[in-house]
This record gives sequence, structure tokens and C-alpha cells, in this order.
Amino acid sequence: MQALTVIPGRADSARIEEVASPPESDGAILARTLALGICGTDHEIAAGRYGWALAGRPRLILGHESLGRVESAPAGSGFAPGDLVVGIVRRPDPEPCPPCAAGEWDMCRNGRYTERGIKERDGFGAQRFRIEPEFAVRVDPALAETAVLLEPTSIVAKAWDHVERMLAGAHWQPRRVLVTGAGPIGLLAALLGRQRGLEVHVLDRAVAGPKPALVRDLGATYHAGSLDGLGFAPDIVIECTGAASVFVAVLGLAAPDGVVCLAGVSSGGHTLAIDVGLVNRALVLHNTIVFGSVNANRTHYEAAAVALSRADPGWLRRVISRRVPLARWSDALQRQPDDVKVVIDFTV
Repeated sequence: MQALTVIPGRADSARIEEVASPPESDGAILARTLALGICGTDHEIAAGRYGWALAGRPRLILGHESLGRVESAPAGSGFAPGDLVVGIVRRPDPEPCPPCAAGEWDMCRNGRYTERGIKERDGFGAQRFRIEPEFAVRVDPALAETAVLLEPTSIVAKAWDHVERMLAGAHWQPRRVLVTGAGPIGLLAALLGRQRGLEVHVLDRAVAGPKPALVRDLGATYHAGSLDGLGFAPDIVIECTGAASVFVAVLGLAAPDGVVCLAGVSSGGHTLAIDVGLVNRALVLHNTIVFGSVNANRTHYEAAAVALSRADPGWLRRVISRRVPLARWSDALQRQPDDVKVVIDFTV
């Protein structure tokens, strides 16, 4: 079968190659791949800046945003041929640490977890993949065109879960949310905010293209440009750009007792002159909670599946701005101005 592979740590090493059928050790469920989402992590791995291959093997099958159709599954697994399935990315460490033992492998404390298509475990970027039933998520057949968005939605489902835990004991209710970045993570964070009945604002640098309309069609407000002159203090900030200047700017932006969630990952190598004392003063005097969030566990995937099933199908289809056939896989790794979410289509 064909698979998209890469040598982690080596730039421009991605290629399509013939590989063996997935081993049964990967899981009892065999699925035919329908689509593979491409995100910033894939770009970093392809550029040689991230990723780890399996021990003793130079190449890694890329891809962690999956969608497949079950071809075979064992009796009693809860899955049957024809089911649409998405694979959970992370696996708990072998010890396991206390969070991993409790099913919260997204909160692994010792870093010995593995991740499909990222860290020491082959990904889903092959014509077929195997997965363990306990790490597979069945999705609504009505989401056949858009369920590849489940993994990125799980990331923001976790972010919202943690925000709500932190505000659970508060004697006030959040009303206004600011999401920075209108890429897939930002748009999906805004979607979940609107589904909670909150007033959502999204800031991005794009002044044209699909992003402003996608935000407005959620019933949210789009802001182009910088945070200067925003005109309000949000109760919740979800930072999805990873841009160093935006990350610093949002730290002191929340209203008193507010929460700032950092969901974007910075690339490093950026030096900024900031008044650390002023940031400290704003955080302390406003009782601001700041936390980072990455990855997701099964409860977040299940919450994401519910969120997608409640979303407007047409809106979700528009989030997927480009579908690239497997034969032209390299086009998916070339960013274009109007890209939102790019997907490799394994069905054509």
C-alpha cells in the first residue's frame, strides 16, 4: 500500500512510498483511509524541525488528523464494517504516570507517551491503518465529508473543558470571549464558544478571503489587524496563533478574574522586548488565570464529535478550504493565501 512518510529531523524528506500492510500490533480494527488533515505540526515535521521515528526505523508514516472507514473489526469491539472512524493520536506512557493511568494521557507527566504520526508511532497517512478499539472514535455518518475535523476539534474541546473547570467555582458567568487566530483551531474554538451561547470575537490579520465570512456566519464578530483598540476586556481569551507578539499581548488583556488559554504553539527563535513587571502587575492584580493546553483524551474526542454533529454542515465544509488527491500530496504542504484547513483525499 502507499503511505506518506518522512525522516524526522531531515527537511524535504517527505515522499510517497510502498509500505507493508499495517501490523496487527497497531490494533484490531482495520480501516481504509478516507482523508488526512494537514496542520502546522505536519509542516514542522516535513521541515525537519519536529517529530520522532520509531526506534530502529528511519522513516515515520505521517499524519495524525484521520478519517477512515472500518473494513474489519473483532466481535464485541463496538465497531462494524462500514463505520466511520477517527483515531485518537496519543498513547499513554508504559509506566504509566498517574494521569495516563486515569485515561488522561494528554496530561502525561513524564513525557514517555507516543503519538500517531508524530512521536515514535506511525501515523494514519497510509491507504489503510489499524487502530485499537479503545483509541478509535465512531462518528456520525452525516459527517462523512467533515469528520476529519474531529481531531483539531478535540484540541479546543479540551481547552474549553479546562476553562470551564477553572471557572466552575466563580460567582459570575463569562459572557464575552476573544479568540486570536482564525485558522482551523481558532474557528473551531469560536464554534464551541457560540455553541455555549457566548458572545465571541475573533481576531486575525486577514482582511480578505474566507475567514471573515466564516466567523460572521457563526454569529461571531471578526476583527482584522492588531489588538490595539479592541475596545473591551474579554472574560475568556483563547490564543490560537502561537505568534510571540500576540501571546505576550493577550496575557494582560482579560477582564478581572478572567482566563487566558494558550492553545497555539510558538516556533521559538523570537525575541521581544516586554515590560515583564507590567505583565506581572496585570495578571496578579486582576487574578488572571493563564494556562497552556495541548492534545486531548477520549472524553474530548467524544465532546468534539457532539460539537461537530450540532454544527452547520455547510459551515464545516467551508472550513475545509482545499482537498488534495494523494497523488498530489506535496501540494497539501504548500501554503496558499486562502487556506484554512487542507485535507489529503485518499478516495481519488
